[in-house]
Amino acid sequence: MGILSLISLWFIPILIGFILLYGTFKGVPTYESFVEGGKEGIKIAISIIPFLVGMLVAISVFRASGALDYLMEFIRPALKSIGVPAEIVPLAIIRPISGTAALGMTADLIAAHGPDSFIGRLASVLQGSTDTTFYVLTVYFGAVGIRKMGDALKVGLLADVAGIAAAILVVVYIWY
Repeated sequence: MGILSLISLWFIPILIGFILLYGTFKGVPTYESFVEGGKEGIKIAISIIPFLVGMLVAISVFRASGALDYLMEFIRPALKSIGVPAEIVPLAIIRPISGTAALGMTADLIAAHGPDSFIGRLASVLQGSTDTTFYVLTVYFGAVGIRKMGDALKVGLLADVAGIAAAILVVVYIWY
C-alpha cells in the first residue's frame, strides 16, 4: 500500500479523533454536541423532502413532455455552426437542476459515444465544471426559509454558463 493510500485511509478517522479529543480537552461536551448535531441533521433532512420531490417532478415533466427534445431540435443548427454537439445540450440544461439526473445523462453519453470521444470528454468536463444551482437554491435556501433568491439565482446561472463555456473551450483546446 502506497503512502498516499495510507494517508487517505487514516486521515478522516484521525481528524475526527483529534476534534473529539481537543473538544474534550477544552471542556466541550463532545458526545452531547454530536447527538445535538445529529438531531439537527435529521430535522434538516426531513424539511428538504418536499423541495426534493418538487424538483424531481419538475424534471420528469420537462423530459416526459417532449419539451427537452423540442428545444434540442430548435437550437441544433446554431450549435452545429459553432461546433458544439447537440447531444450535450440536455446535460447542460439538466446539470443546474439535478446532479443525479446529470450523472445519469453523462453515463449515457459516455456509453453511447465512448469515454475518449469529444462528446464523452465534454460531458465529463461539463459534469465537473457546473453546479446544481436550482437544487441548491430550492433545497438549501428553502430549508432555512430564504425566499428572496433572485440575485443568487442570477449569479448561479451565470456561473453555470461560464462553466459550460469553459468546459467547451478546455476540451477543444486540450483534445482537438
